[in-house]
Amino acid sequence: MARKENVKIGVIGISGRGSGMLRELLKVDGVTVPAVCDKYEDRAQNGVEIVKEETGMDAEMYLDYKQLLARDDLDAILCCTTWITHSRIAIDAMRAGKHVAIEVGGSASVEECWQMVRTSQDTGKFCMLLENCCYDRAEMALFNMERQGLFGEVVHVQGGYQHDLREEISMGRENRHGRLFNFQHRNGELYPTHQLGPISKLLSINRGNRFVSLTSMASKSRGLNEWIKKNKGEDYDIANYNFNEGDIVTTMIKCANGETILLTHDCSLPRPYSRGYRIQGTKGIYMEDGDQLYLDGMPADDDTPSWDHSWKDFEPFMEQYEHPLWQKYSREGIHAGHGGMDFLVLSAFADAVKENDGSSPIDVYDTAAWMAITCLSEESIALGSQPVAVPDFTNGMWIDREPYRRGVYCLEEVCNDFFKCENTEEGKE
Repeated sequence: MARKENVKIGVIGISGRGSGMLRELLKVDGVTVPAVCDKYEDRAQNGVEIVKEETGMDAEMYLDYKQLLARDDLDAILCCTTWITHSRIAIDAMRAGKHVAIEVGGSASVEECWQMVRTSQDTGKFCMLLENCCYDRAEMALFNMERQGLFGEVVHVQGGYQHDLREEISMGRENRHGRLFNFQHRNGELYPTHQLGPISKLLSINRGNRFVSLTSMASKSRGLNEWIKKNKGEDYDIANYNFNEGDIVTTMIKCANGETILLTHDCSLPRPYSRGYRIQGTKGIYMEDGDQLYLDGMPADDDTPSWDHSWKDFEPFMEQYEHPLWQKYSREGIHAGHGGMDFLVLSAFADAVKENDGSSPIDVYDTAAWMAITCLSEESIALGSQPVAVPDFTNGMWIDREPYRRGVYCLEEVCNDFFKCENTEEGKE
């Protein structure tokens, strides 16, 4: 099909996160939002007001997402609802003939992941997980470095979601935020994709590699009770609630090509934010904490010829190996939203909708594999941290997948030729 230059996207879920993503989506060239939906009327009305404020256009308001999906003028859907509703809305959207992008969060069952895969295959519509960290500046520079061989053969990677969210979780009912209920009733790697997304692209998961098995372990839960008692009082109704979710959940994943992945979920204890990214290969190592790098054979510092195992500041390397997408982005002006990566992932989504060939840089197989880590980790913990097999959602195609679409938003390789003109002095003028 011919590329579309203008597309219409409906937005479902206008929470705090959804409203922010709506504003960013409206800044993407060629995108209009004629319809918004939320089950809460005040939030849905807020969506209408955002569209009016940002574009001067009127958007139709819906309280039932299925009514929005019944429209025949929408090319795609952006879904920013609660974790446990993402997959069902995605499935309904694809069945309604729309491409769909869903916000991040883990799955409740392997079955829902298979349903997303089957529905995408049957309808030809893509289902893209909006894993914005795949488009972060540091992650893209590191991807560029790895593809150029600076780390040698990658052996081990790790990362996680390490973020003090005690207030957000504990105030879930007051703020109509669904995270609280997950911490009350589940115990596992609830939010795996923020670092697993970049890790998966680095390791070519679903394209020459795949997850084979995992083992998870959870600590006791104490952090939320402490916060609630201190800030809401001993008499608050869930002050002594026995939260299922462990304060620290660790998950080890084994890959078909022999690499290991360590994920950490850490949201209910006091700490600074970190995704804890670490890449370790036969020629070097990168660690996010400390923002440091070591490559085999590096001099100790610029003033001495001696050689030892000393860390280097990563910043100069990030500048030297800046991904061409971020070079372009910096010249044009970086948008707000998690350091700018929100705008990039939404731009990648919109670009895929415009191409209308059923492909996206994060496809349904990625979406399913990354989301499934949550329910599989729950199973492993429930079984006393026994190993659990990870399904192959490609059904063997990971060995020899169809070619991916190359371009500026590609996450399988660095497509320098698409930036060649823009990165010349002539292209910068």
